Amino acid sequence: MKSKNYFSKIALAIVLLFAVSTKANNVQITGTSVTGNTISFNISWENSWYASAAPANWDAVWVFVKYQDCNTKLWNHVNLNTSGHSVGSPLQVNTVSDNKGVFLRRSAVGGGNISSTAVSLSMNLPAGTYNYKVYGVEMVNIPQGDFQIGDTSSYYTYNSISINNTAQTSGLTAAAIQASYSAAVPATFPMGYNSFYCMKYEISVEQYADFLNSLTFDQQKNRVEMDPISDAGTYAMYSGSTLQYRCGLSIVTPGSNGAIPAVFGSDATPGTPNSPNDGQNIAMNILSWFDVAAYLDWAALRPMTELEYEKVCRGPQTRISGEYAWGSTQVTYVNSGDLNNAFEANEMSSATVNNGMCAYGLNSASSAYGPIRVGALATGSSGRLSSGAAYYGVMEMSGNVWETVIGTYYANGTAYNGTMGDGTLTATGFANQSTWPTSNTSNNGVGIRGGSWINLAPFICTSDRYNIVNSNGYLTRSYAVGGRGVR
Repeated sequence: MKSKNYFSKIALAIVLLFAVSTKANNVQITGTSVTGNTISFNISWENSWYASAAPANWDAVWVFVKYQDCNTKLWNHVNLNTSGHSVGSPLQVNTVSDNKGVFLRRSAVGGGNISSTAVSLSMNLPAGTYNYKVYGVEMVNIPQGDFQIGDTSSYYTYNSISINNTAQTSGLTAAAIQASYSAAVPATFPMGYNSFYCMKYEISVEQYADFLNSLTFDQQKNRVEMDPISDAGTYAMYSGSTLQYRCGLSIVTPGSNGAIPAVFGSDATPGTPNSPNDGQNIAMNILSWFDVAAYLDWAALRPMTELEYEKVCRGPQTRISGEYAWGSTQVTYVNSGDLNNAFEANEMSSATVNNGMCAYGLNSASSAYGPIRVGALATGSSGRLSSGAAYYGVMEMSGNVWETVIGTYYANGTAYNGTMGDGTLTATGFANQSTWPTSNTSNNGVGIRGGSWINLAPFICTSDRYNIVNSNGYLTRSYAVGGRGVR
């Protein structure tokens, strides 16, 4: 996400404007300006769709705004008005009930790139002197509908049943879903039957850096491994001066006096941070549950449940024993030691394209390896099988980094009711949602699904629940764990 700065003098305020975007499908937010309480910008992205045939869904960009009070220097989340937004063709604005952002999506059936399109959003803010940042996260619509869970062969798999309206509105007994390895699941638990949006890609290094850069020093300190006061060039998630596990997140400008926050960026090829070959678009790893939860709360998203995970992967299709996210038992090995354009925005595997392309199976904890660029296995002409995509078009649900999810094995997990993040964190940088798992214990209800770059094939299966049942709560950071959010 390369940021561009824009200066504009307006009534009541002098504002500093930032455009923040992700490169996976090259989302670009440019030309930002503010007039009164209206923030305007242009947005573009590649490989957009709105399909009338199966899977009958669309992609979108979740757009939200942060503002910094120039007196306190603190960043806060902008609440948007319920109306007063506009966008040019071919897009439409979809508002949300809590007004924490909007979805921008195609207004008619079609596909291809979205060229630069004007957007104006109406903000609910008092007069003041503020700086602004606009963020865009690519999402995929997951339609309402029945789907199957379990596959009869994976570790601790669910019973082979369907999740339908009755299940979602009435709940499921432990006996119905998996008596030995699941608690009862109440109707308040998001099972995946209702429609929702899922991040198309895992959180990237650049997205995590942008998140850190809007936090206070005390908040930053709990979201990285190294003290934010460390020297420029220090890698943020581990000690040592050598790149580890392909995570280039680093301190660009040190914090000061325990009060002035650090500035973070990506420096996978040490030298000038945020250069084109610094790995900004690699999936962010070395995360704990608390890191993932904080990012999702800040972005006004929420954690995915493991039932939603199976819905995203399988869609309405009939289960296949031992299948992966792309609906097949075929898999093609991809690893980070065999790439073209390593660490660049167009990083891709040099392996011959085949069915089930997946970053998995290295079976070595060597710090020289790690996840690859989010979306690296998809092209403008690839299909679901060749790109390793899940049914609705979500990428890397098998392999790359583990997906952090809320599980059903523990009652602490099934107490989760899908409350959305509100864009704010505690003073020490933790998610502030009381209905999300908060305990610092292994039975907090948090698990992981989908496997990673290091795991062998059984763990990347759609219905494999080994690391739900054998969960440690993911309280500490792991080189194989990342995450994504839903809304």
